[in-house]
Amino acid sequence: MRLSILLFDGFTALDVVGGYEVLANVPGMTLEFAAARPGPVAADSGALGLMATLSYADLHATDLLYVPGGPGVQAALQDSALLACIERVSPASSWTIGICNGVLLLGAAGLLRGRRVTTNYFAREQARAFGAEVLPERFVHDGRLLTGAGVSSSVDTALYLAGQLGGTTLARTIQLGIEYYPAPPFGNGTPDGQAQALKDVVAQVERTAAQRLAARHIPF
Repeated sequence: MRLSILLFDGFTALDVVGGYEVLANVPGMTLEFAAARPGPVAADSGALGLMATLSYADLHATDLLYVPGGPGVQAALQDSALLACIERVSPASSWTIGICNGVLLLGAAGLLRGRRVTTNYFAREQARAFGAEVLPERFVHDGRLLTGAGVSSSVDTALYLAGQLGGTTLARTIQLGIEYYPAPPFGNGTPDGQAQALKDVVAQVERTAAQRLAARHIPF
């Protein structure tokens, strides 16, 4: 089974690595990263990168097509080669996975109309503009389409997918192996149902992401 993860400048590392760490433990899984061109691709901090082994143009088919999000999504929405890759590969894949606001790239490739999805809270209206029904869930499974909400949901989404691929026992084994047992120190992981005061936190998160992308230094 083949997992192909698409990279673009300014992706969020955990969007990728959370799913990677889970799905790499599925027996028989081979993994690859595709980008505009082979070589290192910078995450949103500019201090971390992942190595792409093939270009978008070289990717013609896969079993699992995985699209992360990050501050770089807004620029990636204009990347015709990236969108063409999604349009070309997704129809024949067994699963297409979108994480965080990477779901918007699926929308730009024409995959969201009439579909039930989730995405990061700040991308929900954009996803609706692509014709999706957006649910405030941790992950949503609709046919061959699997979407995850915010950054850390990459782990939950991948564990669910591992269960679909290899059964509940496998997924539970992987979860235990990575000791995934969330107990966060604060209860504001999502703005849904939170106090009005949390809006200031949400606004600060959005400002910080934009500032980090603008100010980063890419060493490679």
